[in-house]
Amino acid sequence: MIEHVDPFIGSSATDLPAPVGLAASWWWPKPQVGNTHPGATYPFGMVSACAYSGAYPTGYGQYELNTEGVPPQLFTEQLASGFTHFQQSGTGAIRKYYNYFRVTPMLEPLDALGTAWTVADEEAEPGYYACTLGPSTGSGNGVGGSGNGAGGAGNSQGIRCELTVGPKSAVHRYTFPAHADARLVVDFSMGGLVIPYGRTVPLRAHLETTAPGVAHAEIVVEGTPLATHLEFDGADWPQLLWYDRRLMQGGTRLDFDRIRPTTLRPFGLMWRGRAEPGQVVELRFGFSLRGADQARTNLHRDGAARERVEVRRPEPPEDRTPAVAGPVAFDERRAGTAAAWREHLGRIKIETPSSARRTVFYSALYHGMIKPCFAVDESPFWPSDGAFAFDICTMWDIYRTQLPLLTALFPARAVELANALINIAEEEGNLPIGYRMAKGVDRFSRQGSALAQTFLADLCTLGLPGLDWDWALVHMDLDLRRAYGEEYLLRGVAHPVTHTLDLAFGYHCTAKVARHVGDTALAEQLEGLATRWVNAFDAETGLLIDSSFYEGGRWNYSFRVLHDMAARIDLAGGEDAYLALLDSFFGYGAEPVTQVGERPSVAELAAGYALNRFEGLNNEPDMEAPWAYHYLGRPDRTAEIVHGVVENMFGLGRGGLPGNDDSGGLSSWYVWASLGLFPVAGQGLYLVNAPSFAWSRLRLGRETLEITTTGFVEPGPDRPPQYVQAVWFNDQPWEQSWITTRELHRGGTLLIDLGPTPSAWGTTTRPPSVTPPGAGHDAPSGAPVPLTTTG
Repeated sequence: MIEHVDPFIGSSATDLPAPVGLAASWWWPKPQVGNTHPGATYPFGMVSACAYSGAYPTGYGQYELNTEGVPPQLFTEQLASGFTHFQQSGTGAIRKYYNYFRVTPMLEPLDALGTAWTVADEEAEPGYYACTLGPSTGSGNGVGGSGNGAGGAGNSQGIRCELTVGPKSAVHRYTFPAHADARLVVDFSMGGLVIPYGRTVPLRAHLETTAPGVAHAEIVVEGTPLATHLEFDGADWPQLLWYDRRLMQGGTRLDFDRIRPTTLRPFGLMWRGRAEPGQVVELRFGFSLRGADQARTNLHRDGAARERVEVRRPEPPEDRTPAVAGPVAFDERRAGTAAAWREHLGRIKIETPSSARRTVFYSALYHGMIKPCFAVDESPFWPSDGAFAFDICTMWDIYRTQLPLLTALFPARAVELANALINIAEEEGNLPIGYRMAKGVDRFSRQGSALAQTFLADLCTLGLPGLDWDWALVHMDLDLRRAYGEEYLLRGVAHPVTHTLDLAFGYHCTAKVARHVGDTALAEQLEGLATRWVNAFDAETGLLIDSSFYEGGRWNYSFRVLHDMAARIDLAGGEDAYLALLDSFFGYGAEPVTQVGERPSVAELAAGYALNRFEGLNNEPDMEAPWAYHYLGRPDRTAEIVHGVVENMFGLGRGGLPGNDDSGGLSSWYVWASLGLFPVAGQGLYLVNAPSFAWSRLRLGRETLEITTTGFVEPGPDRPPQYVQAVWFNDQPWEQSWITTRELHRGGTLLIDLGPTPSAWGTTTRPPSVTPPGAGHDAPSGAPVPLTTTG
């Protein structure tokens, strides 16, 4: 399937055809760029590698810091000062950045380090990135004081650069033209971006050459000890340390006990010598968060440590990379990573005559499998081995779509992530909202609350082995009573008011686990606290009360699919009133809107937010809202809106995403929506809709689900949506518009009959709710509830 993936999708500013129909009324306030990168990645691996320009936010590309509208350009063309490791995928303003251990092939003196060279002939596929460095621009990037481009440096035109990675390693290959004094330089001192305040400076560093062509290093960055073991091969070039762009003849080690931003001078390692025409050299990195010895092991036996954990699990390990006794050469590493990607992407197969639609789908699936980064036995912050993961970024986005995709396709990996989250809670005191390869309190708490509880509840519903649910329950329960949870307990509501919805749902999810382990008293208490979601709403408007909001407004957050949708709809005045709110939000009958451009003014943004309109997947707070219509018996409306998004907001090329991909959260939405399913995270439900493919097949762990259709017509933006006429699940007529997670994950066949007009299907029943429709719902008191925990 890797031949259908385009890793460049989303790496540049949005460049989609003008939306038509309903989609033309949706408003995009957030960055109109995917913020992806085309670098080499491994499925859920620890390492990525990519060309480095220093641009926001991944280090690849051309753009400045941007939080609204069209991204302003930092560079007018693709540039690179080298190739770095560890990049985010699709995130926005997370304030911290990676891009460590920059490798630069050069035909110039060391003084030119940091020069920006043009990038040409780029190629990328899952696990592989290549380009040719062209003439220099005459300007450096200045990161870490590493070069200023002065002195009219020559050019590195003609150096072919190739990168591939393993789970915990990277291999570089460079093909040089003939030159009397070629260089391959590794800068250990730099990291971050070239935007203001984007630089990352190591606190401490140790670098040592141990043999010809062999070295190791460790730097402490953002509180994390990051070690690497390096091996150079392909040329008999001398190996030299350098400091402040001056060679250290005869030196074998550099030690820095303390580095400050004001005193940092660049330092690193290089190989130099005569390059024959077509001279090929390889540089191999093993990485670890636990020292250079483990980094060497990770390079030589990449994946072996993780396999020790996975062999105890109920399904075969996803990483089939064989353990090896020595270094892995470039072609072998690339082939092994390509095989891993084929296996991962092959978990879903689709049938479509459109090569474009196939590329968009598999590129979205690919982007949904890059993060989180799994690094078993690698925690740098506590001594015990076991599950560890980082780059669990933007969980407020991925918990709705990407984590359910991980759970569905790779249940053993989902269990591993759950154990990593619980390890973090045990060692650091809370279940994280986001978790990076960094130490500190910056855990994104303002964006959301209690999101891990949603993920854990889904695993509990499926009954997946490998989790100690008594242990999990302790941390799920305690975590609800920290930070915004204190205000929720004392006052019945927390601000920003979206945290009230998060916490109420967190209590609902935790109650599920309490019932699973048999703690009925705790479950009842938690269920009582879960009813406080009503305190977030104004019964007169049917919308959220006045508050501040993170990335959105009152309307964007008012249509979340809650655990008690029947009561939510009653609070809004009943089904007709709630339908009217939804129709207004999605722009039924509204005129087309004008999107903001580069650097939009406060007045432009205020006018746009005043539209109270769906953001069309340019942003994620309302990404589940199209499925709220199912709770009104109106799946036809869901079909119309999802069709508008799928056909207008995703496309080919670098500009093929409408907004930040957010660690695969946006791309995973596309995967689910185009399959005709949507997971209601934490509730054990899938909502059914018209698929975008005539046929598809999913491997759900050990089981297989086949989705077939009758009456299917190949969709397009200029064609009307199709509507579900009837459904059969495993040969049984299926009148309801949902399927439970347990039922779906047993596999079988889902047959969906489609037609050009709405039907009666899904109109007479409603998806499950804590209280049944029409039962009457009294708003609970916001009075404090005694603190009781399980232990």
